Amino acid sequence: MERVCAIFILCSLLIAGSYASTSKDILEAEKWFRNLSQRREKVAKLRFYIQDVLGGPNATIWEVARSNVTSLSHTMFGQIRVLDNLITAEPDRNSEKLGRAQGLVTSADLRESALAMNLNFVFTAGRYNGSTLCILGRNPIDTMNRELPVVGGTGVFRMARGFSISNTYSYDPVENYGVLEYTVYVSYV
Repeated sequence: MERVCAIFILCSLLIAGSYASTSKDILEAEKWFRNLSQRREKVAKLRFYIQDVLGGPNATIWEVARSNVTSLSHTMFGQIRVLDNLITAEPDRNSEKLGRAQGLVTSADLRESALAMNLNFVFTAGRYNGSTLCILGRNPIDTMNRELPVVGGTGVFRMARGFSISNTYSYDPVENYGVLEYTVYVSYV
């Protein structure tokens, strides 16, 4: 019985401790939000590269679902993939690692190759370490200068808005390896 009581007390303390840290985080977020009107908006232009490993044992993009018509469609309509790609400072895959591009892409056009995208740029190094940016929208992958909106962010990029321009920097069909260039114009407080 004493052991059960001790476990119950220990669990209660752990839950209370996690609640306290959660409450502290919420209070800090509320304080930040209350002072929002006094904050000055900042802007940034970021350029980075996404290393897109489309095949092989180390692939960073994987199909998770498809519709009945996907294999019959020249646009792969209905294919849904998840990705966890490396973000680098330069096009070379061995250049400085800045973070990960993680998200969901769906082939969503019956007539042309276009993706419906939900991507999070998770920065794990550099000036924006610990922050994220989220882009969402339609990406017609066969065109140049594809524009998608920045719809939010966390950390440094709280209340972010803006847009990104992406292009295919290179693609190696033998390795099934692509490099995408992103330029992001973002304002945040």
